[in-house]
Amino acid sequence: MPRRNSSIARRPAARPRSAAPRRPLPAKPRKALGQHFLHDDDILDRIVRDGGFAADEQVLEIGGGTGELTERLARVCGHLVSVELDETLARFLRGRMAPYPNVAVVNAGVLDFPPEHLLAEGGGRPPYVVAGNVPYYITAPILRRFLTAAHRPERMVLLVQREVAESIAAGPGKMSLMGVSVQLYGDVQVLFRVPPSAFTPPPKVDSAVIRVDLHRRPVVDVEDEERFFAVVRAGFRNPRKQLHNAIATGLWLPPDSAPDLLRSAGIEPSRRAQTLSLDEWERLARAYGVLKQEIDQSRARH
Repeated sequence: MPRRNSSIARRPAARPRSAAPRRPLPAKPRKALGQHFLHDDDILDRIVRDGGFAADEQVLEIGGGTGELTERLARVCGHLVSVELDETLARFLRGRMAPYPNVAVVNAGVLDFPPEHLLAEGGGRPPYVVAGNVPYYITAPILRRFLTAAHRPERMVLLVQREVAESIAAGPGKMSLMGVSVQLYGDVQVLFRVPPSAFTPPPKVDSAVIRVDLHRRPVVDVEDEERFFAVVRAGFRNPRKQLHNAIATGLWLPPDSAPDLLRSAGIEPSRRAQTLSLDEWERLARAYGVLKQEIDQSRARH
C-alpha cells in the first residue's frame, strides 16, 4: 500500500534566471530514479499558467520532488495529490506543504497503483488532471498507464525529453508508436522547450512541456482497441521496412497476403508505418479483423 501523510497536509524556450537552485536540495538526486529537479522560477510559473490549472480542478502530480511545482499548483488548484516514490522527499514535501490544507502527499510509485486509487489515498477522486516532471526512462509506461486507465484524466501537462515530446506531437510522415497511442485519445501540444540548465543536476538532453487534452472517446471510431494496437505495434516493429514486410513479420498472416491486406484497406503496400494516419491504422485493423475471421471460419470447416 502507498504511504501517505496521516492527515491531509495537505513561446520559444524560456531562459532560466540562474543555473543555481533557489534553495538547498533536501536530498542528493538519485540517478537510479532519474531525478532532475526543475528549479527555474520562470519555467515553473509558465507550466502552471500554460497548463491551464484552475481552482475547480483536482490535480494528480507525478513526482513532487523538492516541491517547487507542487507549491505553485497548490496555490491555484482546488485539491492536489502529489505522488512521490522517494521516501525522504515525501517526508520533506509533507513538511513544506503543511501550510496548504488542499494538498496531500502520497509516498508511492505512480505505476504501482491505478490513478483513482492514488487519488483516493490523497482524499481526491475523478475527474482530475495530471501534472509532473516525468522521469524520462519511464515516460512511455506512465503515458500508457493514464491513457488506458478506467478513469482517464481530462488533461495531462508533462515535462518530458524534447525528442519524445516532438515525437508524440508529430503528424503523419513522422508518426511514432507513442504518437499514435497518445493522439488516439487526445490533442497534443508542445508548449515550450526547457534547457538543461533549468534543472539540478542538468540532464544531458533538452526537455519540453507537453499538454494533452483528452477526449471522452478515441478520436477515431476504433472497433477493437486491442486489435488496433496489435496492428500498430506490428507496423512499427520495423519502421524502416515497407509496411507489407513489417506487418507480415509482426502479425500472423498467410504467406504473401500482406500486400492484399493493405490494398483492401486502401493503403499502398510500399508505404512505411510513420506515414499512416489514425484513420488508416483503423482501416487496416478492421481489414485484419475480417481476414482473421475468414481464416478462423475456414479452419473450423476443415
